[in-house]
Amino acid sequence: MSVEASLRARVEAWIADDPDATAQAELAELLTAAESDPLASSELTDRFTGRLQFGTAGLRGQLAAGPNRMNRAVVVRAAAGLASYLKTAVGEGTVVIGYDARRKSDEFARDSAEVMRGAGLQAVVLPRPLPTPVLAFAIGHLHCIAGVMVTASHNPPADNGYKVYLGDGSQIVPPVDGEISTQIDTVTSAADVPKAAGWSVAGEEVVEAYIDAVAALPDPATPRVLTMAYTPLHGVGDETVERVLLRAGFSAPLAVPEQVQPDPGFPTVAFPNPEEPGAMDLAIALAAQVGADLAVANDPDADRCAVAVPVAGGWRMLRGDELGVLLGHHLLSSGTRGVFATTIVSSSLLGRMAHEHGVDYVETLTGFKWIGRVPGLSFGYEEALGYCVAPQLVRDKDGISALLLVAELAASLKARGSNLLERLDHIAAQYGVYATDQLSVRVSDLTLIDAAMNRLRAKPPSLLGGYRVERVEDLSVGSDELPPTEGLRYRLADGGRVVVRPSGTEPKIKCYLEVVLPVEAGGVDASRIAATGRLDAIRNDLAAAAGLPRDSSDRQVGC
Repeated sequence: MSVEASLRARVEAWIADDPDATAQAELAELLTAAESDPLASSELTDRFTGRLQFGTAGLRGQLAAGPNRMNRAVVVRAAAGLASYLKTAVGEGTVVIGYDARRKSDEFARDSAEVMRGAGLQAVVLPRPLPTPVLAFAIGHLHCIAGVMVTASHNPPADNGYKVYLGDGSQIVPPVDGEISTQIDTVTSAADVPKAAGWSVAGEEVVEAYIDAVAALPDPATPRVLTMAYTPLHGVGDETVERVLLRAGFSAPLAVPEQVQPDPGFPTVAFPNPEEPGAMDLAIALAAQVGADLAVANDPDADRCAVAVPVAGGWRMLRGDELGVLLGHHLLSSGTRGVFATTIVSSSLLGRMAHEHGVDYVETLTGFKWIGRVPGLSFGYEEALGYCVAPQLVRDKDGISALLLVAELAASLKARGSNLLERLDHIAAQYGVYATDQLSVRVSDLTLIDAAMNRLRAKPPSLLGGYRVERVEDLSVGSDELPPTEGLRYRLADGGRVVVRPSGTEPKIKCYLEVVLPVEAGGVDASRIAATGRLDAIRNDLAAAAGLPRDSSDRQVGC
């Protein structure tokens, strides 16, 4: 076998233009191997089938050489496209750039700063690997026109990414992402992109300002006695979390020794995502060993927060909706006003609570790129463990400030002889059981996701788990309330709903289920048991209709 001539020409041209000698050698070796090895040929073809697409999540992909991977040549082009957009849309100003501890994050940050300076913009790079919320905070603190965070968040170890914020501190959304992508398309050569020195490194003052601002969020009169086991999952959250907690008057958390240091290989977890089964096992084991009140985790860039609580015979992870409802209830009860928001795939209980408190409520598409842009936002969350408890500081999910307010709530309840689970029971008794479940199926072939969506569109189910499907909404056409997005929403009788959508960041199809049951004579536990059965029935019917497995290693269940 041999490499097709046009592909060889493209590969050789890319090698000649690549600013990274290591990447040049990698591609040259792969090109040689592709002459006789079918696997190498397939890999080479995939790397040169289009380019890594820039969208509302910026860039995210596997670290490797070539246009369809994350590497310095791709980052230089992306930075040049972003700089061109900013020059047209804003004119001049400063771009702040942060980075985490993943492989090549520091190189990508440095390349981006040089490109910004080459375009005539000012550039400042955060002083060291830091959490994403610190970068999001720095945009406003330093009065910048944009921010870039080099991170792949909770993605597998082989990945890295490039996340873009505008000057208001929020993530990019359409049409801005498309406009930036168009500018990237005009960059034909990484070698020809102007670069310049003169960018600066921010002082530790930025980090101190973030820590001071977050540490001031809890009511100073609330209790502070709480023991927590903590893991940053080999990411960059540990130091900042400890300093925030200490400055707020709490004890330092007990960190999991095996996971406390940043390590881009993430050696102790299959996926560095606290949503994944087993990711918090070491934190829970430590919490059990020391008799902690909570086990808490951040994902590697510390923009998500996960919590586990002790139960009879072990520990239980709180689901994202449960933690979102607890934080929302805590803020509403503390007198927070403004707009409360969550996404179409999160529990609708937040809307019910906001209504009861006379507070405005908004539902958005999935992702903090939408939640963070809600006018007048006071609190927002998404079920995927993302929480914005202080949008005046960070208009994005922030796992550190969320962790601090969870600590405040848990310590206050502990002082009264109660806990987070009892607070959830109290909320359910007041509003009813809003039980949610998720079926998440990871695929190796992305066409399976398209096939499932097409199957559901061609033959939509009329019954799910015994509930009549009252309305089917094709979210791809958009509405007055929501921009178009790939997904389907089924409105069920008795207030439940189902949303099916492809993941925006991983090769998954996700199905989000909710049923609403009143709490009657049998009490909260009886209603939850009934809800679990109904969710299981909905899950099974939906899986059959979509042609998905009824059970998956990625399935996440609870209510």
